[in-house]
Amino acid sequence: MKRIALMYHDIVAAKDFASSGFAGADADIYKLEAARFSEHLKAISDEKIAAVSAFEPESESANIFITFDDGGRGAIEHAAGILEKHGWRGHFFIATDRIGMDGFVNEDEIKELDARGHIIGSHSASHPLRFSSIGRGKMLDEWRTSRSILSEILQKEIRIASVPGGHFSNEVAETAEESGIEVLFNSEPVADVYSVGKCRIFGRYTIKQNTSAAEAAAISRGDLAPRLRQFALWNAKKAAKKAGGEAYVTIREKIFNRKGRK
Repeated sequence: MKRIALMYHDIVAAKDFASSGFAGADADIYKLEAARFSEHLKAISDEKIAAVSAFEPESESANIFITFDDGGRGAIEHAAGILEKHGWRGHFFIATDRIGMDGFVNEDEIKELDARGHIIGSHSASHPLRFSSIGRGKMLDEWRTSRSILSEILQKEIRIASVPGGHFSNEVAETAEESGIEVLFNSEPVADVYSVGKCRIFGRYTIKQNTSAAEAAAISRGDLAPRLRQFALWNAKKAAKKAGGEAYVTIREKIFNRKGRK
């Protein structure tokens, strides 16, 4: 059975996209209103597919992983409760430098999510937009710092993470493994799983504001057409990023820093 992972970011109240996570139109593309998210989960559930933990062993049952990046307040205000109505739990990846800032979960809310059975993981400390280019030493520092902070908050070892910014490389995986991470999600739209040392690497399929419930369900059941569309778009964007070089990164960083909350 292929291990399909869906990558959400924030779940917000109707038209309230600024309430959670990073602010601005660029970030809002990846946010869903709570009613739309509920439609997604119902459509997936209707296919007899269930959301499970990435730490669970593979089974013959149809199941998926539901993940959320950044650590926006929508995790505690909307996403967790909607998941729990189906008896499901999500993976919430936290950019630890943002903990407690406006629009982001605080320490008590992270503890609550964990107590309710959701999985808490690292999304780095500072959320570099081009993680693969920051150098091995900085990568290790980002992973170790974020793991240490979350482990201290929850009083248990954090062993799971997702890569910020979508820039992935073998070195990103190697440093994650060296820092003690055992499960790492990137943003590449693939269902194959492989290992780097003791760390398993999972791809994810991106869910955006305009993604329909039907498409989310189709991806979840492994339909080839929507997965191929994402794979083609991903590779086109990868080529654009490479061609744009530092100019592309500079523009993205300006947008990110301007729209990040203080």
